[in-house]
Amino acid sequence: MKVLKFGGTSVGSPERIEQLLPIIRSQASDKHLVVLSAVSGTTNDLVKLSELYENKDIEGAYKHIDVLYEKYKKFVNELFKTEAGILEALSFIDEIFDLFYQFKNKNFTSSAERIILAQGEIISTTLFHLYLKEKEISSVLLSALDFMLIDEDKEPDIDYIRKQAGLEIAKYQEEILFITQGYICRNAQGEIDNLQRGGSDYTASLLGAALQVEEIQIWTDIDGFHNNDPRYVQNTKSIARLSFDEAAELSYFGAKILHPQSVFPARKYNVPVRLLDTMNPAAAGTLISGEITNQNQIVAIAAKDGITAIRIQSSRMLMAYGFLRKVFEVFERYKTPIDMITTSEVAVSLTIDQTDNLSEIIRELNSFSAVEIDSEQSIICIVGDFRKNNHGYATIVSEALKHIPIRMISYGGSENNISLLVPSFFRIEALRSLHNRLF
Repeated sequence: MKVLKFGGTSVGSPERIEQLLPIIRSQASDKHLVVLSAVSGTTNDLVKLSELYENKDIEGAYKHIDVLYEKYKKFVNELFKTEAGILEALSFIDEIFDLFYQFKNKNFTSSAERIILAQGEIISTTLFHLYLKEKEISSVLLSALDFMLIDEDKEPDIDYIRKQAGLEIAKYQEEILFITQGYICRNAQGEIDNLQRGGSDYTASLLGAALQVEEIQIWTDIDGFHNNDPRYVQNTKSIARLSFDEAAELSYFGAKILHPQSVFPARKYNVPVRLLDTMNPAAAGTLISGEITNQNQIVAIAAKDGITAIRIQSSRMLMAYGFLRKVFEVFERYKTPIDMITTSEVAVSLTIDQTDNLSEIIRELNSFSAVEIDSEQSIICIVGDFRKNNHGYATIVSEALKHIPIRMISYGGSENNISLLVPSFFRIEALRSLHNRLF
């Protein structure tokens, strides 16, 4: 079995949905599990609808629903070719939109919002299933809510997923094509929940790992990882092969093609991940596996924006133990991950990208140290083979950026990554200068 995930742009129009079947059929495998995102733009529309309900703007919510309904009505009429197919699809769409109207008289909660957000993937998968039915192609539509589960810490329960997904698929011994939703799941209380933005990649990786499939394929609108951001840098190239660690660094530090968490389940269970382009199915894409192939070379550059740097200075840190623990406990209390960290005798600098609790964090840090904040920063991540026996890379990187102010450098914490913090104003210049020097 292979898991094939198609993103929002890959199902973003009737024409794109029609292209999925030839792609699926081209994959040599006994069975296929297809994971779909919501139609591009739909999740944003559903977020907006939730905000209108939360603000008790019922009239605005109704207008928003009407606009979205007309969009999907047009979508159905273009995708389906028979009267019976159109009627069945429109009947389903009517059920979904009837649900949207039902929140008018309710106290709008986060649970209600999660129910609304789940409908995007439910719509896309059902329409694809009905499209195949119209073409007399057998498929099984599986509800992700029957087997995707997160625990109290919002971590996926891989054992539950393996057992329940396996049981659902086993019910249909003769079938070869299965369809399910990305992104959505149930939580520990049994409520509808989700894996956050980009969660369809995560769904595909979790299912592929749990079911020990032959390969996980992520189909999007670009031909794999590139060695730099093609939006800002000319003459980038796709990367044929990456290790799991290299892919994890790139996806976490800004490469948008793959959700950062998606690498970890596949790496843990050693299931290869292949990134492919729905607009150019013949392209080789990028294969991510446990094999290390990019030895003694720099592979790629990525950038992550929206970074806040925090400098914590205290004379109590000098020759003292326990100070860093005290600092980390503050961030742990507010569930705020740290990206980069550097230390000196009397100061520690670190970066975060989640600032919801920044004022509370600063208040606690100020109780035992002096704190300085720099916002609008970007992390530039250079990924390659930086094992201790290799030498010279740090010099090359620093020379390429000698005209750019560097706020922090992290080198040695990973064998695959050099990270630098620069003001976001200099991000594009940094990407271009590094590209010209390294490639």
